[in-house]
Amino acid sequence: MPIRITGLNSGLDTDSIVKELVSAYSIKKDKYVKAQTKLEWKQDAWKEMNSKIYGFYSKTLSNIKMLGNFTSKKTTTISDSTKAKISADSTVTNGTQKLKVNALASAGYLTGQELKKANGDKITNDTMLGELGVRDGSLQLKVGGETKTVNVTADMKISDLTKALKEQGIATANFDATQQRLFLNSASGVENDFEFVATDQSSLDILNGLGLATKDNYEQVHGTGSAPTDKTFANKTDATNAVIELNGAVFESATNEFAINGLNITALGVSEEMTITTATDVDGIYNMVKDFLKEYNEVMNSMEKAFNAASAKGYEPLTDDEKSEMSDKEVEKWESKIKDSILRRDDTLSSIMSTMSMAMSRTFEVDGKTYSLSSFGISTAGYFNRTENESYALHIDGDPDDTTSSANADKLRKAIEQDPDTFASFFTQMATGLYEDLHEKMGSTELSSVFTVYNDKQMKIEYDEYTETIKKWEKKLEQIEESYYKKFAAMEKALATLQSQQNSLSSLLGG
Repeated sequence: MPIRITGLNSGLDTDSIVKELVSAYSIKKDKYVKAQTKLEWKQDAWKEMNSKIYGFYSKTLSNIKMLGNFTSKKTTTISDSTKAKISADSTVTNGTQKLKVNALASAGYLTGQELKKANGDKITNDTMLGELGVRDGSLQLKVGGETKTVNVTADMKISDLTKALKEQGIATANFDATQQRLFLNSASGVENDFEFVATDQSSLDILNGLGLATKDNYEQVHGTGSAPTDKTFANKTDATNAVIELNGAVFESATNEFAINGLNITALGVSEEMTITTATDVDGIYNMVKDFLKEYNEVMNSMEKAFNAASAKGYEPLTDDEKSEMSDKEVEKWESKIKDSILRRDDTLSSIMSTMSMAMSRTFEVDGKTYSLSSFGISTAGYFNRTENESYALHIDGDPDDTTSSANADKLRKAIEQDPDTFASFFTQMATGLYEDLHEKMGSTELSSVFTVYNDKQMKIEYDEYTETIKKWEKKLEQIEESYYKKFAAMEKALATLQSQQNSLSSLLGG
């Protein structure tokens, strides 16, 4: 804004006069500024409300509409948890079953003899096999019943040998430098076990050189009973399967894990007969429904409170000049009055509340019988019992945390205990219906974005239109002000000229 020095000749407060002259135009511009501000506050209010609705839709509602979330609520216990660990999926029938663990799965182990060099030096992973007296040849190895061959050369290192064994299916093959022995083991289970087979004296010599020869290897080459009685052999422990009995049927596994008809069993120790008990997790389902209704109520109460907000008639956003005449606290109170009422009697809000409440009041048929939420003791409070702005809130009869309905008989828990499948079927149908209704409300249109229940695109267009209109009025105000200032400047100039002439005339007349 240019700096002006006015009123020197006329003595008039030109700035104040111009301000008054353009005030009518300023009021028109301020009208649009206030309207844009209210629209901005409305956008903010809807963003916050939409966030609550979308959060309920995308997380809580999308989760609870899945039938599996009800049917998976089962508790499974075992009479001796030190011998087996149990869990169950939704297919397991409630009741008791008998389990006995006869054997645990184990790996096959081969512990080699202590190795020694002829000169007494310690052996390392870098020791050549030739230094152990091993010549070139091959070893026959059976892993899981499959015969494999491992080629051995005198210039191989021990680390090369263990690597080759692992490549052929040995789960672990290590040389322990402290114990000076080779240690080999399989994965658990008979099907993963291994053994060396001596096919001739050459292969037996290689096994002897590596400290891996067993009594069986001697007998494979020289016949039964030919193994020297004064010789120490490598020790081989065979792998075993886990064996259990479930309800009298025998099952085997290469591991200690079993998955049988919906039961997941982990054998921990050999046992006598134990009892497995499976039952519906009534508390789990009850609390899941209770948490769902709590979030539903929070969303509905929030919308109803905004819809029924007190009127802010006579309140408009403040201009900068108006704010300057008030304290910060007064300004905040004034603006809060408007913001709190910004969604009052909003048609879109009313439509969403109606959609959600109608979806929750529908009836559904299960096995030929018709059910509603009230069938399970879930309903809104009576007119004289309801709290302000909570007319849509749903209450569970007998809920000890709900003062409105705690004194009523607990129908929900009883229904879950007696027929959990019927309740689960009804509730998932109802939740699915609500989900689909909200999904339709949140569909993208020319006026709204996807997952948005209000016309955010339309509001953005209106906001931008206000911006353009305000710019035009600001430009017009500048032009009008400039026009008035030019007129006052011309008047000042004329007065200056007149004063100069008067001074000259007075001087001529000897004044």
